Amino acid sequence: MINRNNHIYTNLAAILIGCFFVLSACENDINVVRNLGKKIIGVDEAKNVESYMSQNGNTKAKLISPSMLLSQDEYGKKVEYPKTLRVDFFDDSLHIQSKLFARYGSYTERESKIFLKDSVIVFNVKGDTLICKELYWDQSTQRFSTDKEVYISNSQPVRQTLIGIGFNSDQNLTDVHIGHVKPGSFFIVPDSSSIK
Repeated sequence: MINRNNHIYTNLAAILIGCFFVLSACENDINVVRNLGKKIIGVDEAKNVESYMSQNGNTKAKLISPSMLLSQDEYGKKVEYPKTLRVDFFDDSLHIQSKLFARYGSYTERESKIFLKDSVIVFNVKGDTLICKELYWDQSTQRFSTDKEVYISNSQPVRQTLIGIGFNSDQNLTDVHIGHVKPGSFFIVPDSSSIK
């Protein structure tokens, strides 16, 4: 009789200890559970990229970069240029009208905008130059914009250097709008005695 009760208590203790381990092992990490429903993003990498952009059958720009990363998530495709990029913008006759340089660039398909940052420089064939830390280029409107500080140097029709906050322009820097011109900007107007 004593052996039978001992055996029942031993089995009961084994079952309770087993349940304890099972119940303590059922705890899930909330971050792991949240990530179960997300798509796994794969990243493709390309080296020495040369890409042409066209609109209505006309070549508008040529992009060159040593590295390109392409990923896709639930919002669409994203392209990054983490190691500098250069873009040449063309007119309808395929003559270069302006050039752009930046140390980093990214493009999100759903926005149809390119974000550039870190030592952004844009200049056109007339010698007009734009320097800023961040810049957006809207593919559909072919315009540049930023809400950060910009430095603009123009040579024609009047030599001028402008420093401002906020900027909007076409990609050839011919239709420039600055939100707030800062002190230090200047215009040099030609002397009327030099006009013949």
